Order: sequence, then structure tokens, then C-alpha cells
Amino acid sequence: MKKILNRDHGYPLRAVVPGVIGARSVKWLDSIEIKEEECQGFFMQKDYKMFPPSVDWDNIDWSTRKPQMDFPVQSAICSLEDVDVVRQGKIKVAGYALSGGGRGIERVDISVDGGKTWVEAQRYQKTNVLYASDDMNSDKWAWVLFEAVVDIPEDAEIIAKAVDSAANVQPQNVDEVWNLRGILNTSWHRVQVRNASRVVANSSL
Repeated sequence: MKKILNRDHGYPLRAVVPGVIGARSVKWLDSIEIKEEECQGFFMQKDYKMFPPSVDWDNIDWSTRKPQMDFPVQSAICSLEDVDVVRQGKIKVAGYALSGGGRGIERVDISVDGGKTWVEAQRYQKTNVLYASDDMNSDKWAWVLFEAVVDIPEDAEIIAKAVDSAANVQPQNVDEVWNLRGILNTSWHRVQVRNASRVVANSSL
């Protein structure tokens, strides 16, 4: 079945670069040139670069940093929304994880008590197909799906953090990866949930 690539997604042609930040996957591709030197375009030279905390808009020197290419390990919970109301008991926490540069996902850890204790989630490449990290055919250039069934206490903070095959781990807080441009915030994904029985009781007052 042929699928038409519409303009929003890059018609007539788009370059998709696996394992590299989306800014390098060019839309509306017109031509391809192979050069020895780095591209001098705006988005390579003056955007998507990470700077240390000492750099601000008054002293920034774009030429001192290389363009960001690989993206760091990351994960996100997709089965819950912030301030969701859930019933105390077992629920399924599910989402995706990925890392750049062809590094596979070694594991995804889930916490329901703000990071005090953790359980390891199951990982999948496709729905209901268990992920095998030592399988050479596993796709390390795509999202890995994860899910875990956990017991939810009252007013829980659910956290997901991923670890890739090079033992890179998501940072705990955005403070640890803060940068002037605000890019690549891959800190732990946190979701706050409230207990449904307490919400119902409070609403009857």
C-alpha cells in the first residue's frame, strides 16, 4: 500500500536520520551534496548546541560548540496524564524509551514513590513482542515500548527513567542538564496522580 507524503511531513522528499535529533531530519529535501566540511547553515551553526551554565545571551560564542547530533537516553510515560485521578490499587504504566547513536535500551525503571524504590518494566519492540537486548535483530534505532503493572498508593508520584546499552542514565532533575537553549531536557519523567476515593469524598463535603 502506497502512502503519500504530504507537505506537513516533508513532501516531496524527506531525509530521516535514525539515532540523531530531529533537527537533522530535513523536510522538503531539494538536493543532496557531499562535502568535506561541516554544513554552514543556520541550524547547524547557530542553533541546537549545548552550552555550560556560565554562558548567557551576552557572552555566547556559537563557534565554541559542536552541533548537537546524537540525542541522550530518554523515556516518557504515555498511559497517564499529569494530575490524573486513579483508584488505589494496581494500574499499568506504559510509554516509550530511546537513545541515540544506535545505543539500545538496557532497561526502564518505574517508581511510584518519587524515586525511593524502583521496579523494572517489560520492554517491547512491537506490541506483545518481548524485547531482547541481546538479539542482533532488535531495532536499536527506534522507540522501545515499556509497561509495568504497579501498586499505586495515595497521591503518588510516578517516575520513569531509562538506561541505555552504554549505561547512560536519565538525570534526576532538569537542573543537572540546564543550558541556555533549553534543549535536551531528558530528566526523569514524572506524573502526579491523586487517589479517586479521596477526590470523591472531598467533593461531597
